[in-house]
Amino acid sequence: MKMKMRKVKDLRYGENPHQKAAFYKDLSSETLGIADAEQMQGKELSFNNILDLSAAYEIVKAFGQPAVSIVKHNNPCGIASADSLKEAFIDAVDCDRLSAFGGIMAFNRSIDAEMAEMILRESDFVECIIASEYDDKAKEIFSTKKNLRVLKLPVTGSISKNDKDFKKVPGGLLIQDYDMKTLERADMSVVTETYPSEEVWNTLMFGWKVVKYVKSNAIVLCQGTKTVGIGAGQMSRVDSVIIAMRKAGAKTKGAVLASDAFFPKTDSIEVARKAGISAIVQPGGSIRDNEVIAACNQFKLPMVFTGIRHFRH
Repeated sequence: MKMKMRKVKDLRYGENPHQKAAFYKDLSSETLGIADAEQMQGKELSFNNILDLSAAYEIVKAFGQPAVSIVKHNNPCGIASADSLKEAFIDAVDCDRLSAFGGIMAFNRSIDAEMAEMILRESDFVECIIASEYDDKAKEIFSTKKNLRVLKLPVTGSISKNDKDFKKVPGGLLIQDYDMKTLERADMSVVTETYPSEEVWNTLMFGWKVVKYVKSNAIVLCQGTKTVGIGAGQMSRVDSVIIAMRKAGAKTKGAVLASDAFFPKTDSIEVARKAGISAIVQPGGSIRDNEVIAACNQFKLPMVFTGIRHFRH
């Protein structure tokens, strides 16, 4: 495999001020990414900004409807799609307003003046905004926030099949395909005696679409086509469940729970039932699947197996 890189620029520093860093564009890649974005205003992008912008941008690319994602520390703290970009934005922010402070926001539609005003009004502090386009009035509104980083990048196409995901380790390099696997409803299996309603099915599909963008162990709580609670990066799955539910608060009741990998024990199911979760989607594949299914049947809680997992390290 041959790669050709061109330095875009030196960065002020890396993940921390004592680390040197630079940003390169992969000239062998056919995928449109942050290296192709036009920065329209604001302070220089940092190492961490670039990582978070890329994560947020890839999330909204997955949706045909208007969609918004808010990312902090490479994890989404709010994702929503809706009939309008404004509705999707409010839904995404409302998922976790505390964590949205200082976040990176991505939009898969053009931002107009009304949307720009709403972003500034509803956000205590936003680091970066990336969208497909901005009208002149929106640019003028954002220009009042001199430090706000505003980027333009067409939201089009998926990651090229020829592109690979690289993870460097000292003395070596891990190379893998990107996780581009998607599922239709027909690919999933209801494994419980209780079946999801049609409305719940739609939320299950949304939850499964977004959980792949959350660091494992990942738990996402959804209502309709919006996240209401996200638990990320925990060493035990039940802790991710507890965090997601704490974030969601009262919105846990009736929400759907999506898990990026199987449940090794019934503890998460018991916590979910007490909180009022209406259905669960997960890969299955645990040696204790039968116990987990039996717990769901006891609580009359619908559960769907996908047969694939979405670990994200």
